[in-house]
Amino acid sequence: MKLNKIYKIGRIGISLILIFLVSCKAEKNTSANKNKALDMVYPLLDTENSRWFFFSSASRPFGMVNLSPDTQINGDWGGGYKYTTDTIKGFSHIHEWQLSGVSVMPVTISPKNKENIFTDFYSKFSHQTEKIIPGYHLLKLDRYQITTELTSTKRVGFHRYTFPDSAEKAILFNLNTILGPCENTNGKLEKNNDQELSGSLVLSTNFRRPKPLTVFFKVKFNEPVTSIEQNITTGNYLVNFGKSDKQIIMKVGISYTSIENAAINMEKELPHWDFDKVVSDSKTEWNNLLGRIKVEGGTPTDQRRFYTDLWHALQGRKMISDANGAYPDNSGEKFRIGQLPLDSNGKPKFNHYNSDAFWGAQWTINTLWGLAYPEIMEEFVHSLMQYYKDSGMIPRGPSGGDDTFVMTGASATPFIVSAIQKGLVKENLQEIYTALKKNHMLNGIMGKAGYEHNTDIGGGLKYYLEKGYVPYPLPDGNFGSHQDGASQTLEYAYQDWTLAQLAKKLNLQEDYNYFIGRSKNYQNVFDKTTGWMRPKNVEGKWLDNYDPYKYENGFIESNGAQATWFVPHDINGLAELMGGKANAASKLNSQFDTAKNLKYTSGNSHDAELHPEFSRIPINFGNQPSMQTSNIFSLLGRPDLTQYWTRNVVKETFSGLAPSTGYNGDEDQGLMGSLNVLLKIGIFQMNGGTEENPVYQIGSPIFNKIEIELNPKYYTGKKFIINAHNNSSENIYIKEIKYNNAPVNDYSISQEKITGGGELILEMSSTSK
Repeated sequence: MKLNKIYKIGRIGISLILIFLVSCKAEKNTSANKNKALDMVYPLLDTENSRWFFFSSASRPFGMVNLSPDTQINGDWGGGYKYTTDTIKGFSHIHEWQLSGVSVMPVTISPKNKENIFTDFYSKFSHQTEKIIPGYHLLKLDRYQITTELTSTKRVGFHRYTFPDSAEKAILFNLNTILGPCENTNGKLEKNNDQELSGSLVLSTNFRRPKPLTVFFKVKFNEPVTSIEQNITTGNYLVNFGKSDKQIIMKVGISYTSIENAAINMEKELPHWDFDKVVSDSKTEWNNLLGRIKVEGGTPTDQRRFYTDLWHALQGRKMISDANGAYPDNSGEKFRIGQLPLDSNGKPKFNHYNSDAFWGAQWTINTLWGLAYPEIMEEFVHSLMQYYKDSGMIPRGPSGGDDTFVMTGASATPFIVSAIQKGLVKENLQEIYTALKKNHMLNGIMGKAGYEHNTDIGGGLKYYLEKGYVPYPLPDGNFGSHQDGASQTLEYAYQDWTLAQLAKKLNLQEDYNYFIGRSKNYQNVFDKTTGWMRPKNVEGKWLDNYDPYKYENGFIESNGAQATWFVPHDINGLAELMGGKANAASKLNSQFDTAKNLKYTSGNSHDAELHPEFSRIPINFGNQPSMQTSNIFSLLGRPDLTQYWTRNVVKETFSGLAPSTGYNGDEDQGLMGSLNVLLKIGIFQMNGGTEENPVYQIGSPIFNKIEIELNPKYYTGKKFIINAHNNSSENIYIKEIKYNNAPVNDYSISQEKITGGGELILEMSSTSK
């Protein structure tokens, strides 16, 4: 009897052990799956072609703090972290559209360097001792043998420096320097107690941001400060810690409103000193966002590149409001501190954001954010409306609490209308419409050319309203940048169409008719004798000796061949001007044939300097004006050409995974990353999702399965799944489409169906229909 009991207990024990082992394995696998998206990201993509806001390692999604090392500090283009530069010049906390600030550098003090430490403190480093994942950056400063680790919360930078044993430890606060697009001036640092400092600096003006902005910060250390020295020549500070054996851990809270709010940001977001916990929390936050889209199939490189693109799509456009809802308003004659509305718990209802232009966003974040990140899209709409309440105008590229007027037109209109049509914004629609309409009329933002701060002439809106087009050249003189009348005409016509859709939704029939009429103005710059969009002067005469491949010859950051296809709201009407859909498809196909030799992109500025022929490319996926073109074929009755050319563009232009390659052009705060995501999962919105119950065009995904998690706050479905059966690098054509087992015949699917959840099944083939 006792032996039998022992036997039974033994069996139970073995079973429990097996269950425990299986459970541990399952937990490990679950953890691995959870971290898959984060682990796939390759942060060094395209870092040989740096830009100040391009690379942001130790940051949270859309965080105020974008903490990362700087190897190049002077200039917007080429500034920030550049892979080919082997010298660290500091670790700064803000890498954002026309903003920078608070650069620090840990150093060791010796008799040899003490006299010159304020001017000679840079250090070499090696990529061999570097580790980067979203939210964390580690590298070793060779000169000082200091291991530096960086992470952050939304508004607080967190540093951990491991110094050599018995070293004389210090941190240099390089507050008066040029960082990217800004000159940091008037830097101040005060000691509050042995372990706390506070300070500020002023970001001086430039032609993009003509008003100064103060950056406030609060600093806390885990070790007491032994002394602080200020250098009279540079105005910078050296914070000394003596020969403590411990690591130096430092928190730096940022605010654009006050030192008090910087301290509040730190108190609310980082009340502890657990560095590893913050790294773990950052991983979780990034994983939660990146993991909303899961892909299977393709090559391992395809998957790594995909999640890197998705990471870029969530990097740009940083918040400027504090944790308590205070924010900088620089739109009036005097600077003021604004306050966001609070909910019943005393928390801000939304965050306020800095942002480069939404120029080109209709083909990128409109679709991606609206599908996978609707809460982000909604929040940005509220932020843009806050600018309207403060300044009387919805901006197109706000920086530091005021508009930079970057690029042209009313590029926020399609973004906001798309959010409304997708049901993400449902309240105060009449107020939003009134605000948007103001931008489309005289004295609104359409009348301003790029960076035109004090006038509203360069946009040529008065001519657009009188003549139906913007002249080139503009006869009123030079005001601002990008005075390219043909492009402005095309841009305004599309944006007018999107505003008309909102007027229709609000039953404003007279306004709808008016803006629909204006949306036809693209026809006024199409020259039927040449088959291209062509600039006209104020007398209505076509530009003489017109070369459609000449760059910026009446077209914004493009040539006439590329810009001719910028009619996203009326592809049928454009095709009719070209003699029908078959002629239009043939014309566009020949442009792709030529562009293929140059890998569909004009490249970066260095490429253009070495090879002027790049700027003459007929299709350019390296910038916004013609990034939609491969999807136009579907609307011309040739979805097979959309499938063929999109797959080729992805393969030749957007498949690289190295510091030397990536976007082959202008990655404006996630616009190119977002485009890549959409091309690779095979869905697109030609008009930016601005019509009633928006429609998605179905392309050729490079993955076998795509699963998009839908936000239950906004959408009724749980998941939208794309299954591409028999998919491969050869099987790029769609033979048959079904959605929830019902046939789909027109290569499109509605917003309502996608967000209701379900499965899109694509039967792939090596031959077209």
